Amino acid sequence: MEDLSLEARNRAGNNFKSGFNCAESVLEAFNSLLDKPFSPTVVKMASGFGGGLGHAGCMCGALTGSVMVLGMFEGRTGSEQDREPIYALAKEFHDRFKQENGATCCRVLNQHEFDSPEHLRRCLKLTGGTAKLLMDYIQEKDLSLPEA
Repeated sequence: MEDLSLEARNRAGNNFKSGFNCAESVLEAFNSLLDKPFSPTVVKMASGFGGGLGHAGCMCGALTGSVMVLGMFEGRTGSEQDREPIYALAKEFHDRFKQENGATCCRVLNQHEFDSPEHLRRCLKLTGGTAKLLMDYIQEKDLSLPEA
């Protein structure tokens, strides 16, 4: 299963290199790996998450994109549904990301000037690494997509 984790890392990294931001890169990688369970509009919805929410420097976009992917597995479609399964996955993955990277805040994870070569290299590493971490997590939890 390590091959799938490396494939997730490589696809997310390639997406980032092609011009997607970190959140879009993770979502597009997983949409491709999961045989396109969601519309490209979902990737569009993640566009504002890059730069820690549109250059605000807050929550890392690769992390927020990952939580969106987890929502494909355990998210709700109605308010009457239990929210705890996705909350538990999101919190656990958040904590794992923080343990792996030392922080969750974009401006802490990457202190280089935005869009500088150093900044882009660091984001590329974070984006690919987060996609790998997410695939490892999905496999560990033995998550599968719900039937349509």
